[in-house]
Amino acid sequence: MKKKLIGNDWDEILDPVFASDSYQQLHNFLKEEYATKQIFPDMYHIFTAFKLTSFADTKVVILGQDPYHNPGQATGMSFSVMPGINLPPSLKNIYKELYDDVGAMPVEHGYLKKWADQGVLLLNAVLTVPYGHANGHQGKGWENVTDAAIKALSERGKVVFILWGRFAQNKIPLIDESKNVIIKSPHPSPFSADRGFFGSRPFSRCNAALIKFGENPIDWQLPEHVTKADLI
Repeated sequence: MKKKLIGNDWDEILDPVFASDSYQQLHNFLKEEYATKQIFPDMYHIFTAFKLTSFADTKVVILGQDPYHNPGQATGMSFSVMPGINLPPSLKNIYKELYDDVGAMPVEHGYLKKWADQGVLLLNAVLTVPYGHANGHQGKGWENVTDAAIKALSERGKVVFILWGRFAQNKIPLIDESKNVIIKSPHPSPFSADRGFFGSRPFSRCNAALIKFGENPIDWQLPEHVTKADLI
């Protein structure tokens, strides 16, 4: 029996990619990387975003570049960090806009699983990163996997794609805008947030689009505390 990498309907969607020579090359590369270097997230959390948010359940995509590259941060979900880790500057700015946009109160943790559980695919374009080397695994083959996921969701339709910054917006050619909604703005990084991320109201605009699609809006308010039961 073929081994399932994810454990839900994403396996069937992504099977052509997982069966490809390019993915086997990526797999061999990662075996060597994990054996010889500090790579994030740990290998058991590489596919967390896909495991938490099935293809059928995905109604929003928040696209990041690659995982956080310092110890203890990466969760396998874009922009999310493990409980107990200081909030990265971009996530602090996301929380500020979240409050200004929909009144969701900021919390002290950065664990975004509640969003994933509601159908928000927290996807990074590249799913692994070496310690201290942002985008160090770019061009090694992950883009084949994540581009295929974006294309499949686009073809299915009724998805809101939230694209912050130039890197995420480079994926726009993969998305059929006649079937889906794209919400774009500058990145929430401190280097660009003041140039149009603040005030862009992505969360309320996303919910308005979901309601038009006949879907339930996202409850963006995160829980004040994260319990062990919440962790994956």
